[in-house]
Amino acid sequence: MNALKSGRVEVGRIEVITGPMFSGKSEELIRRLKRARIARQRVACFKPDIDLRYHRTAIASHSAQTHEAVTVPNVSHLRQALYQQLPDVEVIGIDEAQFFDASIVQLTGELVHLGKRIIIAGLDTTFTGDPFGPIPALMAIADEVTKLSAVCIVCGSPAIHTQRLGASRELVVVGAAGIYEARCRACFRPYLDAPENEQLDLPEAI
Repeated sequence: MNALKSGRVEVGRIEVITGPMFSGKSEELIRRLKRARIARQRVACFKPDIDLRYHRTAIASHSAQTHEAVTVPNVSHLRQALYQQLPDVEVIGIDEAQFFDASIVQLTGELVHLGKRIIIAGLDTTFTGDPFGPIPALMAIADEVTKLSAVCIVCGSPAIHTQRLGASRELVVVGAAGIYEARCRACFRPYLDAPENEQLDLPEAI
């Protein structure tokens, strides 16, 4: 709930960190959460249980930085876990938010009206270059959007796309180097090695 501090109503804040894979999204999220802890703010961090590439109980960057996190299967469980900790938590971190369904937008709106600072990291586009899950809607309601770029593995230019390697057409294939590459707009090939006119195999919302 909104709290009075020094005679002023605390206002929540939504920060979205986005960009392609290998752009440092999780690293930036971890940096902000650690700074909040240094400021003696109470922090809680969450991630979807679909992403267990590096650590089951932490978010982890490709550069091996970590921050303790709770894994949840869907937004309903995320809501339950959060409301068990409120009003004690001041800063909420959510990694890989593209894997959650659209109801995370409503939950984020609720939390910001309770005076919370919510920091969300996630991919803004799929391997086909299309908007990914709830991230565009979260960007629209955010107080601040940080869009990071990676380095194109082909030409070295700033990369804004995530290149899927191989012929898989499933929307969600969790992986890192060897499955995905960062590519600039010129070097991006969204349908690399894919059968022509094949439909995406969309997963159920988690």
